[in-house]
Amino acid sequence: EVNAELGELGMSGATFRVAMENGDRFSETGRDRVEMLISPASGEEAMPIARIASGGELSRLMLALKMVLARADQVPTLVFDEVDSGIGGVTAGRIGEKLSGLSAYHQVVCVTHLPQIAACADVQFRIFRSEEGGRTVTQLEELQGEGRVEELARMLGGGGESASRHAR
Repeated sequence: EVNAELGELGMSGATFRVAMENGDRFSETGRDRVEMLISPASGEEAMPIARIASGGELSRLMLALKMVLARADQVPTLVFDEVDSGIGGVTAGRIGEKLSGLSAYHQVVCVTHLPQIAACADVQFRIFRSEEGGRTVTQLEELQGEGRVEELARMLGGGGESASRHAR
């Protein structure tokens, strides 16, 4: 199921698997050795995720795992920080749809720079910095109505009527 999800997330040809080896004796972490492996493309050898996966691949693998485990997982809030790393276009739209689907089972918080993902959110915030009293502060603003359209248009690459129409 994870491999099917990876294909839908722009990683067609990737293969995920879990390798288990029985150890000789018990330790504080158990007896078995368990390792997650990924082959990022068809014909490539599966290697430990920790050694070869990029940030974007790790994010999409985590999303695929969460999609498969969504109904059984008891974690109330899932945070995805720039799950859009290294992707765009159609894949970004699919990721947005997947995150939206996860929100039926969990609260999903996602930091993104792509309008295709932001547009799938039930609630959207803009994070920005400003200067107050000689210090830089980070602020959070909930976007609604026209403000949300303006932010999506900005994320699309600027302003203008064409971007605003597309954002709507």
